[in-house]
Amino acid sequence: MTEAENLVGPPQALRTLSSHLSLVVPVYNEQENLPALCDRLRQTLEAKEIPYRIFFVNDGSRDGSLAWLRQLAATDSRIRILSFSRNFGHQISISAGLAHADGDVVVVMDADLQDPPEVIPDLLAKWSEGYEVVYAVRKKRKELLAKRGAYALFYRILAGISDVEIPLDSGDFSLMDARVVSLLRSFPERNRFIRGLRSWVGFRQTELAYERMARHSGEPKYRTRHLMKLAMDGFFAFSTVPLQIATYLGLLAAGLGFLYLLYALGTRFLYGNPTGWTSLAAIVLFLGGTQLMILGILGAYLGRVYEEVKQRPLYILDEVIGFPG
Repeated sequence: MTEAENLVGPPQALRTLSSHLSLVVPVYNEQENLPALCDRLRQTLEAKEIPYRIFFVNDGSRDGSLAWLRQLAATDSRIRILSFSRNFGHQISISAGLAHADGDVVVVMDADLQDPPEVIPDLLAKWSEGYEVVYAVRKKRKELLAKRGAYALFYRILAGISDVEIPLDSGDFSLMDARVVSLLRSFPERNRFIRGLRSWVGFRQTELAYERMARHSGEPKYRTRHLMKLAMDGFFAFSTVPLQIATYLGLLAAGLGFLYLLYALGTRFLYGNPTGWTSLAAIVLFLGGTQLMILGILGAYLGRVYEEVKQRPLYILDEVIGFPG
């Protein structure tokens, strides 16, 4: 049980859907996974008699994903498609889906079937108990050991430095009440870290453990550079600790420099030993490296401020398919 649950707890009255469930699914070159995803979603939700709409966000796919989705929308009125003019990124795709989702609750999930559709009724059951946010926590991951270790390290560092309580091992796979989604729509920032914003809004939140599956088919579309950017967005958007680290590094460098100065003066006047160029080079490299590291941290924050003040739109839509009117 999380700290948030201890503080507020769920109300006793059960809630039910008055309209429908919306699903937001970012898509980037997932043609090989979409048929299985849609089949499993249909089987799972229809078996539970859950009314739903699916909001697919085509993030500039270069394969046949958009063509396949277009055909699906022509035969199923529950399908909505937002197609970007180019690739804008996973978090922006989620934001676009949230901006158009119109259900009582919204489930965010990936298209590669690592987030199993069969978990959705369990998420909805938690919402019916009174929780506004239900985040899926990965208890097992069917991925390489190095990748699992990197994810575990990232979440624990983020939890240690974040200004808000971001649950460990919780990704974007989650259910959010309509009023939480409405708040997320109003947030203006460009460098988005949805799972952090989801925690920041507060309200009643709880977790649901699940086993994260391997990709159904194809290669991962989220490369190392994308994961690194996502990690940096999480660190810099929800913590000022990196700035404090920069200050401590400066103090450390100054202190070590002063101590070495005392050592150099002592050896020179007590023993007559002059300091060599090797020591001087080591000092210069240490100070230079420290300064560059501090500049890098400051630059990361400044770069994000620069992105915010430009006030460009989050994304550009090329096509909108399946929406009424």
